[in-house]
Amino acid sequence: MSLPQTLSGWLALLETRHPKAIDLGLERVEAVGARLGLAPDFPLITVGGTNGKGSACAYLESILAAAGYRVGCYTSPHLLRYNERVRIARREAADADLVAAFRAVEAARGETPLTYFEQGTLAAMWLFRREGIDVAVLEVGLGGRLDAVNVWDADCAVVTSVDLDHQEYLGPDRESIGFEKAGIFRAGRPAVCADPAPPASLLAHADRIGAPLLRLGREIRVEPGEGTWQCRVSGVVYEALPYPGMPGRHQLDNASAALAALWALRGRLPVAPEAMRRGLESARQPGRFQIVGTRPNRILDVAHNPHAARTLAMNLKGLAGEGRVHAVFAMLGDKDIASVIDELKGVVARWHAAGLDVPRGADGQALGRLLEAAGVDYSLYPDVASAWRAACEAAGAADTIAAFGSFHTVAKVLASTKGRSDG
Repeated sequence: MSLPQTLSGWLALLETRHPKAIDLGLERVEAVGARLGLAPDFPLITVGGTNGKGSACAYLESILAAAGYRVGCYTSPHLLRYNERVRIARREAADADLVAAFRAVEAARGETPLTYFEQGTLAAMWLFRREGIDVAVLEVGLGGRLDAVNVWDADCAVVTSVDLDHQEYLGPDRESIGFEKAGIFRAGRPAVCADPAPPASLLAHADRIGAPLLRLGREIRVEPGEGTWQCRVSGVVYEALPYPGMPGRHQLDNASAALAALWALRGRLPVAPEAMRRGLESARQPGRFQIVGTRPNRILDVAHNPHAARTLAMNLKGLAGEGRVHAVFAMLGDKDIASVIDELKGVVARWHAAGLDVPRGADGQALGRLLEAAGVDYSLYPDVASAWRAACEAAGAADTIAAFGSFHTVAKVLASTKGRSDG
């Protein structure tokens, strides 16, 4: 079989080749990674969590880059381009580089089957080694213990939050999910947890393997102030910090997790306070309470589970003022749609809902039934772009429009506006 010559060709091949989109386990990735010689020769920070892990990665990448390090950052999923997943020195990997990486992984794969995510993870590490990075930041795709990025030992592992999502893979409750998240911790190596009330299973696992754990509210303390804030990590005070470039009170927790990880690795990756300040200000992660317009406020948020919806509701209350909130709403069908609606129905005045024409996407009629049951004011549209246009037409200058429910929802709004900041 001839191999694809383009990135789009590779992605089309990988999307269809493995019988399961999600097939957790480390054996396949470990075998192919060993053939490629991908053991990292640079410090590695692995970041997991139900919500907030993408933001924590953005802070780590931005601060380390501000400190002069050549950073490799691997995140998922992407919004508009696969290239977003692999960044080197704060630049998205070029198509040609990704094609070269996929070809290298394919040559080493032999008869070992790999999922789309597994092949992409190996390709990212292959590129990081080829490009001679100083440090890598890897975002867990799903869970932690059996996720492909966990094939490599983290020098510091971060868990941002633990809540209900992907229960079909990770277990039915926070305790089982917490154990899976804690699987990225390593014996004798520092670990960070930014969940204010972590499950006992996570704490027990860190203690059992001897991973020194820094916890939000204990070793890590966030102290907001007027115009600036400070973060205490095990007695060290990082003061006069600018508020993060990504809005929302929860971002202080994500930022503090990044600062704690850097404190833990200060011997190998020293970072001056001024680099921390610059990095906090410049960090961006699209789709995380991203404000793309004003009068009316236009917000994009990838919130797709009850915990994230609760945070979104809190942030919208703080922003909306006297205006009404219009939701542009679409979700995947295997998510807890009813609970997401419940978390936001006290904030959203009008729901503009649409089906998602992607695998696992909930159709509009299914959303309509749940919105009807919740007793909210809603309209259905044929697609997300139509729902966005309708919300923009209905909203007054003092109102707020929030598009949320899935990465796909945000991506479709961005695609429909061609990424324009004016919405």
